[in-house]
Amino acid sequence: MRISSRTIAIGCVAAALLALPAAASAGSANATALGHDLDSLLAGPELTGATAGLVVRNADTGETLYSHLGDSLLAPASNEKLVTSAAALDLLGADYSFDTYVRRNGTVSGGTLTGDLYLKGFGDPSTTLADYQAMANQVKQAGITNVTGHLVADDTYFDGTRLGPGWNWDDEPYFYSAQISALTVSPDGNATSGSVNVTVAPGAQGQPAIVTMTPPNTYMTVNNTATTGAGGGLSVNRVHGTNTITVSGVIAAGAAAVVNQMSVDNPTAFAASVFRKALNDAGVSVTGTTTFQTMPTGLATVASHTSATVGQLMSPLLKQSNNMLAETLVKAAGVERLGSGSFGAGVNALTTKLGALGIDPNKYNQFDGSGLSRLDIVSPAEIAQLLINARSRPWFQTWYDALPVAGNSNPAVGGTLAGRMGGTPAANNVHAKTGSMTGVSALSGYVTAADGEKLVFSLVSNNFLPATVKDVEDAVAVRLAGYNGANDTTHAPRLAPHAKTGPAAKATNPRDSLECSFTHTC
Repeated sequence: MRISSRTIAIGCVAAALLALPAAASAGSANATALGHDLDSLLAGPELTGATAGLVVRNADTGETLYSHLGDSLLAPASNEKLVTSAAALDLLGADYSFDTYVRRNGTVSGGTLTGDLYLKGFGDPSTTLADYQAMANQVKQAGITNVTGHLVADDTYFDGTRLGPGWNWDDEPYFYSAQISALTVSPDGNATSGSVNVTVAPGAQGQPAIVTMTPPNTYMTVNNTATTGAGGGLSVNRVHGTNTITVSGVIAAGAAAVVNQMSVDNPTAFAASVFRKALNDAGVSVTGTTTFQTMPTGLATVASHTSATVGQLMSPLLKQSNNMLAETLVKAAGVERLGSGSFGAGVNALTTKLGALGIDPNKYNQFDGSGLSRLDIVSPAEIAQLLINARSRPWFQTWYDALPVAGNSNPAVGGTLAGRMGGTPAANNVHAKTGSMTGVSALSGYVTAADGEKLVFSLVSNNFLPATVKDVEDAVAVRLAGYNGANDTTHAPRLAPHAKTGPAAKATNPRDSLECSFTHTC
């Protein structure tokens, strides 16, 4: 593993110690009580035939406490967001934000704009219906009540490639795989851009289920065959290549409404339709059609909206593993550094920051920002070095606080770890990023050991058969939380009671292996 030229001097620890490769002392480090227990966990039946790399290091000195296949190149799933977010904070800065502008050409007289109204997005993934309504009201306050020309939407700040390289086609209908656009809208305050919330509620017994969408719109079409009756079982889908939402099955009478979040085909056009309706509701009529062109320079601004800062957006990005935020950072980095809002330019721009963060570009491959791509590859050793180097950055506390916190039931704090490791020494201790796809699982982050030692760890597993190996990850994290330094002793590590192995535990539905935030189960 390549070691960053940056060294972290703690107390009287010699700089030479920090320069040692992480794997240099792995053999001797593993011959400890901790090493014995971690070996036992990785050798369990959950990971039979799989590749699992684990690195544990002292965050202050860089000393390697344990390494098993630490240099193995593995698919990281959403652990990719650790790399993306850290590099983006270095490149863009924590105070970077995204703007949306409404501008006009022509002249305004007596409330009539003789000309066109332009809506231009600069990548904000968090813009909501309320934000578009506020901009519509600003247009009205600017003295415009009628537009004789067109509503022109401009998303050219990013390129037209909306899905990342290596993304699975069958994920496309779901919000966590939504299309990326510089002009988009989120159905709620979670910056889940390019999607709608589809709510299914029971009607009267024997009658059709009631389906509504947020934000309300006529852009999407709902084909509802779901009924209200005994039992249950609903299916909500978006037909590939269309904006038709299909709802089928049965919802029980008196049952609580069920919310599914589905992606939108062409989020730019969807955002334009949402804004057009907001204008109409605000009392601003547009005579012309909605068109899509590049906005000329030098136009007068009549409304605007500015997003939260990148630092503030770290929490939904990391705690809820928000894919769209991650991809937006990639494309924004491409524009800012290389003048191109493409995936390729964005990855190349972020790569310029990786060396100082401890990631050797020669031992790493990135194709997107979220980790949805099966083409992404990195080693646990590189992630562990990133976790160490990040501690010296001015944005570190913001980034650290944005990581999911084990066992904290408050979703705003616990995130994707809210339901894991509760009642253990890891609870409210482990700050770590999760990652989950079929056959891929990862947990990497920080933990304070029982002796007060600050540790970083990265566990990445590939090609396992069970739907999940999170029980192994949790057991590793709990063991690290109980580590007692020189006084540490071997004890039999335990998996969570619901750990399963064998044929019955095999993944049969790809969605069974997703991040809990993708299935709204955390």
